[in-house]
Formats: sequence, structure tokens, C-alpha cells
Amino acid sequence: MPEEQVSRNRALTLALCTHAIWGSMPIYLLLVDQVPPLEYVAWRTLFTLPICLFFVVRAGMLPQLRITLGNPRTVLTLAASSCMIAINWFGYVWAIQNEHVYAASLGYYILPLNMMLLAFIFLKERLRRVQAIAVVLAAIGVAALAAGAITTMWISLLLATTFGIYGLLRKTVAAGPLLGLTTESIILLPFVTGYLGWQQVMGGGVTLGRDLVETLAIIGGGPMTAVPLLLFATAARALPYTVIGFLQFISPTIVFLLGLTVFGEELKPAQLICFALIWSAIALFTWDMLNTANKARNARLGRGITPQ
Repeated sequence: MPEEQVSRNRALTLALCTHAIWGSMPIYLLLVDQVPPLEYVAWRTLFTLPICLFFVVRAGMLPQLRITLGNPRTVLTLAASSCMIAINWFGYVWAIQNEHVYAASLGYYILPLNMMLLAFIFLKERLRRVQAIAVVLAAIGVAALAAGAITTMWISLLLATTFGIYGLLRKTVAAGPLLGLTTESIILLPFVTGYLGWQQVMGGGVTLGRDLVETLAIIGGGPMTAVPLLLFATAARALPYTVIGFLQFISPTIVFLLGLTVFGEELKPAQLICFALIWSAIALFTWDMLNTANKARNARLGRGITPQ
């Protein structure tokens, strides 16, 4: 799938499917709400690896995988990124299981603005004025959380920060989505199998096999992790950056609506203020992306309009 060339329409469909899957994750996690978060992350990693290897073999990428695993700098970077994504998964599962759905949603709303700030600090990418205003609005929103919902603020910041650092690390490594995820799963494999073995011997057993529905849901963590990422990787190559940037706000919106409806979580005033500021920041961010893209397109058409 990652290596196929797709049309714009099909790419948009794949991207929408990806965000629908990511956004519906809280519903899926209800099926594993009795599985300890750390154990679930271990199973999720374990069942992700065979799927990744299947796609690696299917795409004829085994030589590239061997090269990736033989590069110490690449492996070290992916070891760091695997730690970040494992912490991110744990934080997300813990948040949903403990009914902090809004906090999880806010984390992924903050994420693109946080990534913009990380790019400014570490990659020396310049922020346009509107982007800087968006980041300031998001910071004010986080400050509102600190003032009125500090007990859950750490969840939002943990999710946004760990995935932001994960994205930053992956941006600096010479490995695509499939090879990167496969290598990360291989790196984590001894740790997760060691933990599951210890849990079986010393911790009173593991949850796999305890209940049929729960077991199937645990195994489903593999495709729920690998498939959306591979679909997204395919879509991202065929869609404009502005479209990809806009679509990334779909999944946290679905999570927010699930928190409001399915989970019935109380929306604290501080959270509402933060959401309002984040949504304002997103509106500015999206407008800036679309405006910049339009100017660039007009410039290419020879109309004499140049990007700011």
C-alpha cells in the first residue's frame, strides 16, 4: 500500500478513513478497558510487528530494512522515537480508561501547534506572524488549563509533547513510515516480550486469553496501529500539505464529540476556555496555510503575486 501511486480523490478517501479510525479509538479502547495500559501497549507493539513485516516483504523492502537496522545512528534515533511513541500510547490509553477523553482530545489539538514551535526551536524554521499568534493563543489556552484543570493538564501536554518529539525525531531520520515503524517495533520487541513474560510469571498472569472479545480486541491493536499509519503515508504523498494540515484536526474533533456524547464526561469551564482558544488558533493556522498556498499557486500561474 505505501508504495502505490494513488489519485487525489482516492488519497483523500484514505486520509479520511485514517482519521476516522484514529478518532474512533476511544470506542475501540472500551473493549480493552480492563487491560492494564502498560500491558496493552506491550501487546499493541507485539501485534504491530507482523503486520509491518508483511508490508515490508510485500513491497520488497527487506534489503532497505537490513540497511536501516545496520545503521547505528538511525537505530539510535529510532530507539528514541520508539520510547516517545510508547509513552504516547500509554498516556492515551490511560487517559481513555480513566475517562479523561477531553484531555486526550486537547493533546492532539495542541500537537500541530506544538510541532510548529519545536520546528522553530530545533529546526530553525521561521514562524510567520499569524502562526506565532496561533501558538500564543494555544499557550494561553494551556495556561487556562493550569488555572482551572491542572489535574488533567499533564495528560494533554504529555500527549502533545511526546508525539511532537516523535515527529521531530522521525523528520531527522532516513527511514520512511513503514521502515520506521517496523524498526521501532523490532527495537521495542525484547522489552515488551520481557515485560509480558515477567507479568505472566510474577504478576499473576496476562489478560490475553482471559476473554474472547477482549483477546480479539487486544490482537486488533496491531492493525489499529499499523493500518491507519500506512494508509496515511499513502495519502500524504498525493495530497497537498495544506489539505493534510487541515485534515489532522478531524480525529481530535471526533474524540471531543465522543467525550461529549458517548462518554458523557463533564466539560470543565477551564477546558471549554482552552478548547475555544485552541479552535481559534486552529482557525488562524488553517487560514494562514490556505492563504499562503493560494499565493504560491497564483505566483506559479504568473499573476505576479508572491508569498509573504
